[in-house]
Amino acid sequence: MAVPHPSSSSSRSHPFLSHVYHTSFHHYHHHNHPSLVLFWCLVFSLLSPLALSSSSSSSSSSSDSSSSSSSHISLGIGETEGTKHDLHQAILRDEAVARLHELGQVSDAATHLERTFMSPASIRAIPLIRGWMEDAGLSTWVDYMGNVHGRVEPKNGSSQALLIGSHMDTVIDAGKYDGSLGIISAISALKVLKIDGRLGELKRPVEVIAFSDEEGVRFQSTFLGSAALAGIMPVSRLEVTDKSGISVQDALKENSIDITDENLMQLKYDPASVWGYVEVHIEQGPVLEWVGYPLGVVKGIAGQTRLKVTVKGSQGHAGTVPMSMRQDPMTGAAELIVLLESVCKNPKDYLSCNVQCNEDTVESLANSLVCTVGEISTWPSASNVIPGQDARLFSMTYQLGCTRYVTKDRFCAPLNESTMQTQ
Repeated sequence: MAVPHPSSSSSRSHPFLSHVYHTSFHHYHHHNHPSLVLFWCLVFSLLSPLALSSSSSSSSSSSDSSSSSSSHISLGIGETEGTKHDLHQAILRDEAVARLHELGQVSDAATHLERTFMSPASIRAIPLIRGWMEDAGLSTWVDYMGNVHGRVEPKNGSSQALLIGSHMDTVIDAGKYDGSLGIISAISALKVLKIDGRLGELKRPVEVIAFSDEEGVRFQSTFLGSAALAGIMPVSRLEVTDKSGISVQDALKENSIDITDENLMQLKYDPASVWGYVEVHIEQGPVLEWVGYPLGVVKGIAGQTRLKVTVKGSQGHAGTVPMSMRQDPMTGAAELIVLLESVCKNPKDYLSCNVQCNEDTVESLANSLVCTVGEISTWPSASNVIPGQDARLFSMTYQLGCTRYVTKDRFCAPLNESTMQTQ
């Protein structure tokens, strides 16, 4: 796979950013969801301040009272069908949903969705996403970490770019909206601007990025794609291996991406050239559905720590070693798992403050700390053998901040640039 790079790509930037927005999206189980309509309110509200609509509105017919205002693109809420700037349902709903289903079929497994970093399915997804980006009028390229970029440059505008995107890799047995929603929705919104003839009227560049890795399934190392662009990925990460002994660097080279220590460093974006970053993401939990809201504006993001713990014991025959003489690591692991769950459900009972924290910190953890044992394995893993050792992997995730839930009436009011900066 060729890896073309625009001459200026190495000077572009990525998070850490001055304006970062992350929005959770609850998917209802029908194609005609009101959630999709509300989502497009978000995308258009965010893109609207970037459009140079004053010049276009002055050239439009003065008798067209239903045209968009000079400050934003009309959202189409409450407008009659056939008005100049409706929601373009064929693109924003029908085509977007069809593309979500199409990308959801690109999998390494026949029975479920699985698309990990640089896997065959991931490689098949790259030209599909690039094609959609080019259909929206974007210039595309794939960088040295396998991230897919699509960018539009304004005719006259700022050099600071708005970045929009999400990840194209998945967990094992994934949902089709995880990551894909943020990529496809951004592409669809820009395609509508192209059809309206407004893509070249943006005040600043807009770049859509499909990150090659967020989940960290294959190499147990998360955010490979975005970490490289942020300049925080150590070179040593290229030597991390998967379960088959293939390194990150080898996986890239197998797909004609010749990553080296030097060009890894060149991927870092200059933070000064980025205006902001927006990511729309499916909510991977029950909260939005439970409270009855289709959207939530996320003000805090989860931080994750992954630990691999080995519990050692004494291997023996399951039928002849008396219970009083056993050193069974499986039962020890089970006790630790139950203890871990208790700590996360009731952290106040286990945590105490020192100079590095206060009661507010403990209170925040009480409302947001989650812990998961996601993988467990034993050796020799036989029903008639007491395990010799038990290795398990679990993650502790915490979130500081809150989610602001929004209704249609509150959300669909147009956002201007000054509003975005203070949200």
